[in-house]
Amino acid sequence: MSHSRAATPTLPVLGHRFARELPELAVPWQAAETPEPHLLSLDEALAESLGLDPDWLRTPDGIGLLTGTALPEGAEPCAQAYAGHQFGGYSPRLGDGRALLLGELADRDGRVRDLHLKGSGRTPFSRGGDGWAAVGPMLREHVVSASTHALGIPTTRALGVVATGRAVQRETVLPGAVLARVASSHLRVGTFQYARSTGDLDLLRRLADHAIERHHPDAASAEHPHLALLDAVVAAQASLVAQWMLVGFVHGVMNTDNTTISGETIDYGPCAFMEAFDPATVYSSIDTDGRYAYGNQPLVLQWNLARLAEALLPLLADSEEEAVAVATRSINAFPDLYSAAWSRGMRAKLGLPADVDDATATSLTTELVALMAADHVDHTSFFRHLAHAARGDAEPSRGLFLDLAGIDAWTTRWLALSPDPSAMDAVNPVHVPRNHLVEEALDAATAGDLGPFERLLEAVTSPFESRPGQERYAEPAPDSFGRYRTFCGT
Repeated sequence: MSHSRAATPTLPVLGHRFARELPELAVPWQAAETPEPHLLSLDEALAESLGLDPDWLRTPDGIGLLTGTALPEGAEPCAQAYAGHQFGGYSPRLGDGRALLLGELADRDGRVRDLHLKGSGRTPFSRGGDGWAAVGPMLREHVVSASTHALGIPTTRALGVVATGRAVQRETVLPGAVLARVASSHLRVGTFQYARSTGDLDLLRRLADHAIERHHPDAASAEHPHLALLDAVVAAQASLVAQWMLVGFVHGVMNTDNTTISGETIDYGPCAFMEAFDPATVYSSIDTDGRYAYGNQPLVLQWNLARLAEALLPLLADSEEEAVAVATRSINAFPDLYSAAWSRGMRAKLGLPADVDDATATSLTTELVALMAADHVDHTSFFRHLAHAARGDAEPSRGLFLDLAGIDAWTTRWLALSPDPSAMDAVNPVHVPRNHLVEEALDAATAGDLGPFERLLEAVTSPFESRPGQERYAEPAPDSFGRYRTFCGT
């Protein structure tokens, strides 16, 4: 760091609009002290976009911001209140049990962003939890959210992960960490469920107006702004889950408190990227019934949005009957919105020209999905390899199938449409966070070696580029890796 920057660090201004406008949903709180903090990872580009100096963030004062233990004057951190359906069961009072909203920052484009912590200690919402987080799960959120962002999918993002020097008791004793993440906001379906449960319609209205102004400003000028808000969230979430499905992302814990109003991906707990294509794929150790399986994600998202609609009913019409009717129409729009987004994405993944009619494209994609599911084809490798066939090169994708006659017939039909291999390469990643590599990186980081994590992060943040020396990051897990299970890390 230059002398001038060291002498006059620019401290961020942390707003507290959420806490000021919605005090019923904000409990003033402070992060716990960190015994021996040291920085494990930092997204420098994200820091710079927020007007934060990466060099300063590596200093004790900067690390104090990332852990919430040294905040700028005027900051008013709070734990946020929300409810939620968790695996279908309603919990009326969840909230930030180990998290803290430090405040709001304006990025260089003037957009408001939350700065939020995970693993910062107990809060009034902790229930039986200890409020801490371990190094492994926090680095998982960093690498997977960085990958999701690089793939162009709306997401919360990890600004940095700081080891706290505190031991955390889980199945074993693990090194503790705090994650600092950035989001358009942390408003969730569960936030609206909590506000509705209070019976305070003024609070519900203020929350809805806050969400409109922050995320969906066009709704403010609609004839019925709160219905327009619901429509906007439905559309945003339909687009989001389609993008997950197109890259094989399995969220793993799609509770209503993990469904954002902004349409961003949030909470990278027991998440993973699917390898062998199978709609029934489940990785989470706690999803014993497969509620949040890969193939169920669009249905679950629509169910979650129906819970948002229920919460908004008093704002949608004067009579409950009319409110239910308009809310139902909004929620029933979800399947077509999702299908259209998914179909557009599949056309892009297959490089189909614009003049290919929808019926042909639908037939082609339906047949392909059936072939992939029957032979449990590696999702990421197949789409990336397929472009070779469009170029007339050797076709590595064929070797992924057992049904050679089926895939040969499909490929002949597809090639007759003159697919564009360059367009395919722009949307089909070489690199996603392969599950065996994530575990390898997190195990090493927990033991004190960040090298594997840093190399994996480098690969997945350039997802569409094939680079010499990174071949192993494009390969599926070896058979010896076995069946993969993930854990939420709480």
